[in-house]
Amino acid sequence: MVEGSMTQGAGQGPEAERTATLRDFRVPAYVHEAGPYSYSAHAEGAVRPVEEPVEHPDGYTPTQRDLPVINRGDTLQVPVDPAPAAAPQSSDGPGPLFVVGDVHGYIDELLAALREKGLVDAEGNWCAGTARLWFLGDFTDRGPDGIGVIDLVMRLSAEAAAAGGYCKALMGNHELLLLGAKRFGDTPVHSGAGTATFQAAWLLNGGQKTDMDRLQDHHLQWMARLDAVEEVDGHLLVHSDTTAYLDYGDSIEAVNDTVRETITRNDADEVWDLFRKFTKRFSFRDEGGADAVRSLLDTYGGTRIVHGHSPIPYLLGEVGSEDDEDTTDPLVEGPHVYADGLAIAMDGGVTMAGKLLVQQLPLDN
Repeated sequence: MVEGSMTQGAGQGPEAERTATLRDFRVPAYVHEAGPYSYSAHAEGAVRPVEEPVEHPDGYTPTQRDLPVINRGDTLQVPVDPAPAAAPQSSDGPGPLFVVGDVHGYIDELLAALREKGLVDAEGNWCAGTARLWFLGDFTDRGPDGIGVIDLVMRLSAEAAAAGGYCKALMGNHELLLLGAKRFGDTPVHSGAGTATFQAAWLLNGGQKTDMDRLQDHHLQWMARLDAVEEVDGHLLVHSDTTAYLDYGDSIEAVNDTVRETITRNDADEVWDLFRKFTKRFSFRDEGGADAVRSLLDTYGGTRIVHGHSPIPYLLGEVGSEDDEDTTDPLVEGPHVYADGLAIAMDGGVTMAGKLLVQQLPLDN
């Protein structure tokens, strides 16, 4: 998945009777290609190759495990501040702007981070008045309570609006993945590596059966209506560090309309293509990264791009694979600014014992 250097080969596996159903989440044990970060173990249900190995676009591995799921263990300490400092308020105009990186079901860590910034009180209720809060997507999968996170964000949206502020959210690739797993289940979709299914990709990338069991129509409707791109106070907010947004329109409104229309048409292959493009990453990291950021800023506006999706430890090259016994817990203290200062990464790596980031914008640097 490292840009410009990763290629994928499709492993060959025996044909097996398809026994997977949406109800019990079993998937056939097809062998899939090796995962991106030095994985050697095969996971179930990822892909059934039907053609010769091919090269795929950089950063695209939706039929592989997208990133390691590292057990946080029992060492995580979640601070709880019973009397958080209130978010700073502006006497004129809109309130202060905050962004939240990938949550992935870690609701306790999210509440602790929101309390620390004075956005919610000890009971988890909105207490920030006219403050503005944006979530950058990826609410579910890997962590213990993705549906609880969605319920919290939906509730805070109503509470913030009543107080004169707002709480809004962007579409992440894991929202598309969960939508696809629920709607299409084991329906085959065409993948560059062969025949894949949303259900298999969802399980492979941290899908939680407890989330699927609790998923209701109002959750699906909420996810399907999320915007993909927004510009706020000169910050272009997206989920993924990719230029694939340019494939969906030359304005923010056009991109958001196209994404919603694609989801509404309910065509499995179209939604899969959207999902795979949102799964691309690292477009801003290496040589030419600043130019990639500028291509988005020039098209959609803004002076800096703010994204989640790619954990900061991977952007910094500080983490190898979950099988590396010498790997230590990543140290993330705040957002990562890179690409000639044009990009701000917000995924602190909460799924790998990193930090769930909530940050006020603009940054000082």
